[in-house]
Amino acid sequence: MTISHLQVGKKKGIQIIVFIKMLSDFLKDYLSIIIFLFVALGLSIGFIVLNFLFSPKKPDPEKLSAYECGFEAFGDSRMEFDVRFYLVAMLFIIFDLEIAFLFPWAISLGNLGALGFWSMMIFLFILTIGFIYEWKKGALDWD
Repeated sequence: MTISHLQVGKKKGIQIIVFIKMLSDFLKDYLSIIIFLFVALGLSIGFIVLNFLFSPKKPDPEKLSAYECGFEAFGDSRMEFDVRFYLVAMLFIIFDLEIAFLFPWAISLGNLGALGFWSMMIFLFILTIGFIYEWKKGALDWD
């Protein structure tokens, strides 16, 4: 064996040691998360299997009947919906996302100072202008 072979072997040995050290650091930092994910996955699959095994297999006719606001359906389920349903759903999502920005902002308001406060006020002002615009356009009317 020549010296160059020994040096290559030594480099590979060092690389393996470095890899094992990095892997142990990774597991030290993330092992609890990995265990949590496996436990959650196991519980989820377990509950689905238990539900499948122990659920009643012969439901009564009332359980199988169509339910629509307490009375039988009177139209085809594949009829066209008015576009206002979709519009209201999109508007709800847009204004509901506002809350997703307001909660973290409210929690960290003390650390943000005046710049954080006025940035959110500008955001809310633009959102309010959009709300007034869609109100004036009649997007929220059901006539």
